[in-house]
Amino acid sequence: MPVAASLNYFSHLEEEYLRPPIVLIHGAGGNYLYWPPEIRRLTGQRIFAPDLPGHGKSNGVGRQSIDDYAQCILDFLDALHIHKAILIGHSMGAAVALTLALEHSRRVLGLGLVGGGARMKVSPDLIQNSSNPATLPFALQSIAEMAFSPVIEPHLKQRAMQRMSATRSTVFQGDFIACNQFDVMDRLDKVRASTLVVCGADDRMTPPRYSEVLASSIRRAQLMVIPDAGHMVMIEKPKEVAAVLVPFVQGVSYRPGE
Repeated sequence: MPVAASLNYFSHLEEEYLRPPIVLIHGAGGNYLYWPPEIRRLTGQRIFAPDLPGHGKSNGVGRQSIDDYAQCILDFLDALHIHKAILIGHSMGAAVALTLALEHSRRVLGLGLVGGGARMKVSPDLIQNSSNPATLPFALQSIAEMAFSPVIEPHLKQRAMQRMSATRSTVFQGDFIACNQFDVMDRLDKVRASTLVVCGADDRMTPPRYSEVLASSIRRAQLMVIPDAGHMVMIEKPKEVAAVLVPFVQGVSYRPGE
């Protein structure tokens, strides 16, 4: 995998400069593989999917604040000489994307918020159990019970949890601390980017009402609810998520060279 700003990343049609760059930002404890091929190889689109620090194939340590992860994405964009991009984030990644839309609006062409929320409180037990390798399995078990729709195909759930179990406990805890501290509820009306909000109808980690608040509070937002999907909606229903992303990104105004 190529590296930019110390982040390993996947790319698709990286040199298709007539298309707007799309950056996929994974969630807590995840990596670029949490974006299935249907999404990270979105037809005709120029896509970058980095592993955040300490995640996947990226070296270094994880962060403990959304602002710090947002700076990592800014550094990543700068290293690739990308001035503006469509940012699509899942869960913690949605918080990172939303922060960039608020703090660095000129860098954001469009905003995709998948399984996200304006605040993302995490249970104290989940934070505590993620604090060391001995108790991490209890945290992972909680995630496995909450993050998927009851109708998910078992092999998809198993594969996702196997990937997640490879993440260090310190990285998990930092991610959960970052999510727990995140709160931009009173700033949503300041978002100016065109926004697509996507959630699974069966999401129990960030229930659909979180997405409804985002869609109703962000001026240029639309909401898409995917049936029979939970928090890991893009893993559970990749074709359906890709199908709603395509018209959204095609509708984002972009002038090559921006």
